[in-house]
Amino acid sequence: MSTYAILDLETTGLDPRTSSIIEIGILLLQDGEVVEEYSTFVRPHTAIPPEITDITGITDAMVADAPSLFKLRAQVRRLLADHVIIGHNVSFDVGFLQQEEMALHNRTIDTVTLASVLLPNAGRYGLEYLANYLNLPLPEHGQSHRALDDCLLTAELFLALHEQAAKLDVAILSEIAEAGLRVGWGEARFFEEALKTAVREAYSGGKKAPAKAGRHQKELFKPPAIEAKTLTPKEKPDQIPSEEILGMFGPKGNFARTFTGFEARAEQVDMVSAVIQAFNEGKHLLIEAGTGTGKSVGYLLPAAFWAVLNGRRVVVSTNTINLQDQLVQKDIPELQRVLPFEFRATVRKGRSNYVCTRLFQQLRHKGPQSAEEMALYGRMLVWLPQTITGDKGEITLRNLDERLMWDKLSADNDICTSELCAENRCPRHIAQRRADTSHVVIVNHALLLSDLANENHILPPFQDLIVDEAHHLELAVTSGLSFEADKRVLERTVQDVVRPNAGLLDQMTGKTNMIAPDQRAALNGLVNKVQEAASLAMVRLDEFFATLHYFLQDYVRGRSNFAQQVRLTAAERAQPNFDEVTLGWDNLNKPLYNMVKSLKSIAEVVVELAESYEIDDVELLIQSVTTALRGLEETRTNIENIIADPKPDFIYWAEIMKDKLSLHAAPLHVGPLVEEYIFHAKETVVLTSATLRTAPAFGETEPSFSYIRQRLHAHDAYELALGSPFDYKANALLYLATDMPEPNQPGYDRYVAQALIDCAVTMSGRTLALFTSYQHMREITQQIREPLRRAGITVLAQSDGGSRQQITDQFRDPNSKTILLGTKSFWEGVDIPGDNLQVVVLVKIPFDVPSDPVFAARSETFDNSFFEYSIPEAVLRWRQGFGRLIRRKSDEGWCSCWISGCSPNATAKHSPMPSPNAPPSANPPPASPNCWCAGLSGRSDSSSSLVLCHLELRPFPCRCKGCLTTTRRF
Repeated sequence: MSTYAILDLETTGLDPRTSSIIEIGILLLQDGEVVEEYSTFVRPHTAIPPEITDITGITDAMVADAPSLFKLRAQVRRLLADHVIIGHNVSFDVGFLQQEEMALHNRTIDTVTLASVLLPNAGRYGLEYLANYLNLPLPEHGQSHRALDDCLLTAELFLALHEQAAKLDVAILSEIAEAGLRVGWGEARFFEEALKTAVREAYSGGKKAPAKAGRHQKELFKPPAIEAKTLTPKEKPDQIPSEEILGMFGPKGNFARTFTGFEARAEQVDMVSAVIQAFNEGKHLLIEAGTGTGKSVGYLLPAAFWAVLNGRRVVVSTNTINLQDQLVQKDIPELQRVLPFEFRATVRKGRSNYVCTRLFQQLRHKGPQSAEEMALYGRMLVWLPQTITGDKGEITLRNLDERLMWDKLSADNDICTSELCAENRCPRHIAQRRADTSHVVIVNHALLLSDLANENHILPPFQDLIVDEAHHLELAVTSGLSFEADKRVLERTVQDVVRPNAGLLDQMTGKTNMIAPDQRAALNGLVNKVQEAASLAMVRLDEFFATLHYFLQDYVRGRSNFAQQVRLTAAERAQPNFDEVTLGWDNLNKPLYNMVKSLKSIAEVVVELAESYEIDDVELLIQSVTTALRGLEETRTNIENIIADPKPDFIYWAEIMKDKLSLHAAPLHVGPLVEEYIFHAKETVVLTSATLRTAPAFGETEPSFSYIRQRLHAHDAYELALGSPFDYKANALLYLATDMPEPNQPGYDRYVAQALIDCAVTMSGRTLALFTSYQHMREITQQIREPLRRAGITVLAQSDGGSRQQITDQFRDPNSKTILLGTKSFWEGVDIPGDNLQVVVLVKIPFDVPSDPVFAARSETFDNSFFEYSIPEAVLRWRQGFGRLIRRKSDEGWCSCWISGCSPNATAKHSPMPSPNAPPSANPPPASPNCWCAGLSGRSDSSSSLVLCHLELRPFPCRCKGCLTTTRRF
């Protein structure tokens, strides 16, 4: 192994043009051993931001007397010499040195890229995460984000990755090295060295070294055979034995015998009974099952019995991957242990989730075309022999280039058909066969709707459907039937046809060069027409989007980092300048139409030529033309509807975000579609969620299903509302801060920031603050970060970057005092049980943004949109936010809702939260010094605040107004 220089820098920020280096770590690695270590502070040009001190522990005082980078250049150059530089995201470190005029010509190896290739299933590629994933020894000091410690960890990771590479098949190593060297991929030499090591070790062990792979390699994807047979439904289904199933929950039942300490939950048993009745009687059912009910088992148990008993397939649809993972990895395996019979379950995803091995094999034949493609190419070479599904959910697509490359290789292409692809080697067809033989098929809402829209040609036949997370069904239908197009998408669609050397036309002419001269002339004539139309389309494309951008300037507020949306209603279309937009579209539409017309003629010619000539991969060629035609025609038709021929049952708008301009369309109403394609088409439909009911309508006393019935046209469905086994009245408080200024008044942000600071300090972190605006969250984050840092509390914010899972994992760390600020994606699906979360703050009631085009258009269909539409939607989101607080029986905590300009009576009448049955005390005693509610409001007197408990009036630790509780229903 060569000598490597492991490099890591700590800096004051991410941009080398405006940030400074504050620490350098270099470690020399020779033959797998550390031969020299070097670490030094560097005096920066500016003060170290508080958040950098939080991360690194490096303060201004620590670097005050450090040498400048100028004085350190000679030493850094001596250490780096001409060694290969290794780093975790090495371009970041090298970029900072080069910005400081340290010209580096060393080869580099990025351990992030290496890990993404060699560990395709890791999911995340942060340094600490990979260290834990591979069980690597952490630095003795335990100081992550210090330069030398990170160098040591990077060295351990590099050596571990070298061991991982040595385990690969020599043919795979050879293919990665050859392809990488061909396109100048920086990590190619690593695989070349690993290949030499593998061959050398094979010889030294007395074995014959395996032959290197040639350009036409064998298939990598080798899934296990599917032995089960396709289900055959009974003509007349048998009834599920209700008493037998319910008996499984008894003290001597299957659950108690299988799981030690099992306790039956009355709510879960009631749900099982209701779902059994729905199956037996062919009914539709709405079930609200509170947190802790165990609703997954509540519907899966009857579904398994029904499917096995009658040979009928039950489809379970979810909205999130998290719930799918829970069903597949936890709930279904546990049920399979409990049930006295075998039942099969599988996940079925949309076509774009599966790789087309035929397309990947073609890529292997020609090789990747750039270093940007190489990382995903190498990752797939390593992954395909390991996977049994070919599902992209098993690997991570790290950037836009990789996502675009996957799109070209996915089974969503028209060329991935049963006629062209070997069914026993095609992941999509294998997934379909698994679904054919499974009793329970798990899908997401998007695939369910795609299947319904495609006349049930995606999923195997089914008549029984369970929709979990059903409060998202309307949004899922809306998304599934929506359209979006921007300039980049249109450009790529056109360029994929005419791109030199790699476009569809070049493939066409290359594969048909054996035809007769007169036929060649005719084909070339059509090709020329497509090229001419494409050239004109590219010019008209620029003109159209420039005209549209000019028109929108009257409606948007300059250049913004946030999306600005403009509905294209009759009023906007009546503006004089819109005629220019229409004319611009007409000028673009004509060459697009001519492209479509000429491509259709080319497809017809190729079909005729195939009867007389042997054309390589002719089926693939024809399907490629068909795919291009479909993409062009769908885009052309949709933009035609948006600009020139709007439909009354659709919503149209334009969106500007920074320099990106896009056009959108979405359906106005989805209820009739749900009624026609789900409730009328299926025998049994169960819709369930923890949040289906909204606040009582006028004249009603109880929360009801009225709103969800109206939105989804679930008119004939029976309903059941189940409570939660959690004791909210003992474990949860609801705090309504009624003295807040209005959001548009001076001091509002200061109030919110100070309240969050007081709350986090009093509770030692352990706080989740949920916002309705990303910009507002970011502004508050900036205000509270430094005061809380001084108090020893870490601020995690969605605006800091990182996935929801990464941020949530950091928040769960029991050794840190942390407050987490999040927006929409954190209102639901975040599960933080135990003491790590004790306060949930709902900064505002989660009303929709009034200017959102879909919300605005649908609001216009109501007589009183605020009460009939805005409030019910806010209720469902509010209840999801509150649901983050109590996740298991032992959890305790407070939910604080900051409703500006609100009195208890007004809250009772108008709030989306159900109202209290008893008024608060008029003259409450003062707060105790250590009372949480006093800390929240930042003073010892909480006289203008109201705390509402879940069910009953009773005292809490002190008897201030903030700790008195009154009756409350959720």
